[in-house]
Amino acid sequence: MSQPPDVAGTLFTSTYRNVRLAGKQPPATNLQGTGSCFDTTNLSPVRAGAHKPIDVPRDQLPQWSKSTMSYRYAPDKPDPQQYMKKGDGTLIKTKVLNESPERKPVPPKAGAYKRRDNPPNTAFRRFYERGDLPIAVDHRGCKNMIAWKVDIEKLDYHHYLPIFFDGIRETQEPYRFLAVKGVEDMLKSGGSKILPVIPQLIIPIKTALNTRDHSVMCITLQLLQKLVLSADLVGEALVPYYRQILPIFNLYKNKNKNLGDGIDYGQRNYDCLGELIADTLALFEQKGGDDAFINIKYMVPTYESCVNYG
Repeated sequence: MSQPPDVAGTLFTSTYRNVRLAGKQPPATNLQGTGSCFDTTNLSPVRAGAHKPIDVPRDQLPQWSKSTMSYRYAPDKPDPQQYMKKGDGTLIKTKVLNESPERKPVPPKAGAYKRRDNPPNTAFRRFYERGDLPIAVDHRGCKNMIAWKVDIEKLDYHHYLPIFFDGIRETQEPYRFLAVKGVEDMLKSGGSKILPVIPQLIIPIKTALNTRDHSVMCITLQLLQKLVLSADLVGEALVPYYRQILPIFNLYKNKNKNLGDGIDYGQRNYDCLGELIADTLALFEQKGGDDAFINIKYMVPTYESCVNYG
């Protein structure tokens, strides 16, 4: 498998392509800010990716009927104006006044693919607004970069790498670009410092996937591929955490574009969830050692091995 593309370098073009050309909803912006560099975000108590119970009023839920041994909706209250009048006999014979058929209860939508809450309360945003991160945006001609105020090799990866990974679910600029590009730069220069930090990265990765936001999930999957390829034994270190990461993979693994005999001219954008998940699972199996396949198969039952053991 080839090296994953530059994720941060495509953020601006992807936003322009999705909002200006495709007409999709733009990401939310902080309208409460004054534009000053001293603005701070009001942190939301909402947990990102949290599951919400189905909001249905109790009187609209079907009730268990002992007589029919089934669930039935409660009958409507009788209308005092609804009574037999002179001349209704003919209408009843012609079936004009027939009562409407009884509604049968159907299960409500679970909303498994519905986008969940993603409030701007990441640790990356809090540390960046406080001025604790040694980074700044370096505006260049073709694409932006990060101007690191210290050498990346001298950073404490146990402290900074989980903070940057927590910011990959950001949808606003410049937080999204700084977090994604910071992760890429640290993975590129980390080497042996990355392996001991793997347990601290699981919760930010799981939270980003649980938002069920298409753009956030695509960024997270591409960064997962770069994480596995960044250093030796990282793929094997992720195997014990498959139960936290792979349930979302199993949910979206068939989320392809399904164009039939058409041609997808946007393959270079690498934004198809089904393709990204298939490539990430294949990379997990190749780099995860002997126990990778059986653990992937446990969480994604329809996964087929891509490794030739013959």
